[in-house]
Amino acid sequence: MKRVLLKLSGEALAGEKKTGFDEATCIGVAKQVKQLADKGVQVAVVTGGGNFWRGRTSETIDRTKADQIGMLATVMNCIYVSEIFRHVGMKTEVFTPFVCGAFTSLFSKDAAVAALEEGKVIFFAGGTGHPYFSTDTGAVLRAIEIEADAMLLAKAIDGIYDSDPKVNPAAVKYDEVSIQEVIDKKLAAVDLTASILCMEHRMPMLVFGLNEDNSIVETMSGHFTGTKVTV
Repeated sequence: MKRVLLKLSGEALAGEKKTGFDEATCIGVAKQVKQLADKGVQVAVVTGGGNFWRGRTSETIDRTKADQIGMLATVMNCIYVSEIFRHVGMKTEVFTPFVCGAFTSLFSKDAAVAALEEGKVIFFAGGTGHPYFSTDTGAVLRAIEIEADAMLLAKAIDGIYDSDPKVNPAAVKYDEVSIQEVIDKKLAAVDLTASILCMEHRMPMLVFGLNEDNSIVETMSGHFTGTKVTV
């Protein structure tokens, strides 16, 4: 794979703290991505915002406003993580679908692809820029737009299970599953809108645990222990 989109869950970035940033975790991610970048792999990154806020965090405020707060949480995450990436020696650029002053660049496919071809690791923050669309959907959309070879989903759990392993200790992990089966069985690898986008545009996904040892590099090297979602 020459070009991939890496989706990092906000919870995974928080490590054991469950909220905010765990700097050691973020540096570990950055060092892995640098290994890929040094080999010429073009990497785009999307982060969730769950370490700060989710659209469903509040039951008292308007859903649109709640989702806008979530979008801004992903902007904070991307700015932070991109700076960690710079700290370990990579060039980066953060794109958003709305103007953030001098903080980020306004997204366009041409600008994003040009940045990748310049050797930068790019970040897509702010989701789609619209409420009611998750960061999963935003990630799939951007992966399709930049013509990525696959999506890498680094989560707090190590793959896709037939039920929630946090609730059911007997839950069984899939080594491989089709996107149609994910949709039919509501396996929640990504939300339904994102799943349908993947199916329609034939975007494969590799789902794995961020906290597994060297998991990003291992996934790209063929030593994959998560769940492959085929199209």
